[in-house]
Amino acid sequence: MTLAVLDSGTYYHHETIRGARYRDRFDKVIYAPTLAESDLDGVDALIVPDRTHPRVLRAKRPLLLGHLARGNTLIVLAETASHEWLPNVSWTFRPTNFWWWLERGADPGLRVAAPGHPLFGHLRGEDAVWHYHGVLHPPAGAEPLIVVEAPDGGGDHAGCLLYEDRASAPGRLIVSTLDPFYHHGSHFMPATTRFLDGFLAWTDATFRRRG
Repeated sequence: MTLAVLDSGTYYHHETIRGARYRDRFDKVIYAPTLAESDLDGVDALIVPDRTHPRVLRAKRPLLLGHLARGNTLIVLAETASHEWLPNVSWTFRPTNFWWWLERGADPGLRVAAPGHPLFGHLRGEDAVWHYHGVLHPPAGAEPLIVVEAPDGGGDHAGCLLYEDRASAPGRLIVSTLDPFYHHGSHFMPATTRFLDGFLAWTDATFRRRG
């Protein structure tokens, strides 16, 4: 199996994708603005990193949805306006609290919703805790993976930061409002590096060809 990643050419994408820590985690790197159908031949899973420009993704929507329609996996991270170009993605703005961690005893309310999912064999819930950019509302049949606990603490959740959808298309869609590529590539927010360590260990184990 083959794992590819889009590169927008920004410094943070370049550092995360091509830097020494993760460059061996991707089988193929594709420059996002010139993405062509032939680039996706033989690609089983494609990562769309956070802060890939939405205008580029809207223009490439037929190719990205075609990838899903062929039964492949699409992983889409934060600040890509995924609700504007992906099917059945619903997103709600939430003010980003960059400084919650300065408050004594602060708890941003992030919870692992599916501890039995294979991802969490590689990733700890606390590795997803930094800040987030809005919340997602998974469609029927999708599996919430990381949620924000509802303010009343009644066991419900106020939205998702990460979910997996195998119901809306023949393929697998994974969507998140977390932005680890940006922060790791900018050399701040250590939790984002821990997140990528685990997340890319999971994609390596799940989507890459062996032997």
